[in-house]
Amino acid sequence: MEQHLYEAEHQAFRDLCREFLAREAVPHNDEWDKAGIVDREIWRKAGAAGLLGMDVDEEYGGGGQRDFRFNAVLVEEIIAAGASGLGFGLHNDVVAPYLTDLTTGEQKKRWLPGFCSGDIVTAIAMSEPGAGSDLAGIRTNAVRDGDAWVLNGQKTFITNGEMADLVVVVAKTDASKGAHGISLFAVETGTPGFTRGRRLEKVGLKANDTAELFFDDCRIPAENLIGQEDAGFYHLMANLPRERLGIAVAAVAAAESVLATTLQYVREREAFGRPIGKFQHNRFLLAELDTEVTIARTFLNHCILEQNAGRLSVADAAKAKWWTTELQNKVADRCVQLHGGYGFMMEYPVAKAWLNSRVQTIYGGTTEIMKEIIGRSLGL
Repeated sequence: MEQHLYEAEHQAFRDLCREFLAREAVPHNDEWDKAGIVDREIWRKAGAAGLLGMDVDEEYGGGGQRDFRFNAVLVEEIIAAGASGLGFGLHNDVVAPYLTDLTTGEQKKRWLPGFCSGDIVTAIAMSEPGAGSDLAGIRTNAVRDGDAWVLNGQKTFITNGEMADLVVVVAKTDASKGAHGISLFAVETGTPGFTRGRRLEKVGLKANDTAELFFDDCRIPAENLIGQEDAGFYHLMANLPRERLGIAVAAVAAAESVLATTLQYVREREAFGRPIGKFQHNRFLLAELDTEVTIARTFLNHCILEQNAGRLSVADAAKAKWWTTELQNKVADRCVQLHGGYGFMMEYPVAKAWLNSRVQTIYGGTTEIMKEIIGRSLGL
């Protein structure tokens, strides 16, 4: 289906992304998977190529393009290149709005140039050992002490956590207010009391470093508060639709990629004297998957345009997130089956796609939480 989403400038950016990834990422994917982390220098190279901070103002070294289609193009090409270790999506799609829309002029000058050049890798720390989707249940807390905040707590499952130079940390600043007593803080590498735990070993996304973070009487300068004190929950709610949209972009791109790979495989693989794609059951299954992926792409494109117009609702972002990630899992699972025994071999891309898909229905808010959000929007 003709998409009508991207224009000539987006296609030119796609060519740039594709060439960059083919040169700087694809040759290293296997070694990064084994190492559990990517080479730090890839971030600086991406910054020099203009792949970081596309919607950051030009005065800070960004692209100055408040157009989420550029973000989507980069994520799609990362998926197509199999470069699952690159945390650029988290950096560009999730953290960027906190640093561009909630920071002071001084904070922008301090952090945004490095954000765009790749000298500052970012992460956001929400999840804790006892609190994931339920942000009101976090225990990490910050107490004001003169010209600083003293932070105590633990975060887990933090993408880019090991490599990050700056982490946006969610903490309670007024426990009596529950979710309405949460604030956001920028914690920089080298801050006393800030340490990192072990690199977490995951089922998939092997090269994407995921870590535990610890804060023990961590003193943060008062000027590192992001946004308004005790307004962190509202800041998070305002930005979560964009995060969930980014996850949906990755989900649809991954579903399209593994489906295309499988279509090629079933045309070539033979059983009982003919290509396995010629068997009616397989042909019908692939017809169903192709239809569902096309429908997902159509709704996703609509949501991207709504995001650009500032109209993407919390409920629509939730719909896109749960539907596309569940579909990604379904497509990957069916495609493994169509590959037979080869689908279980890591040398085949479908196996890696299957492993990488599983977490998609969990992070950014589980499928169950997404349905709860949608249900509430229906007045239920």
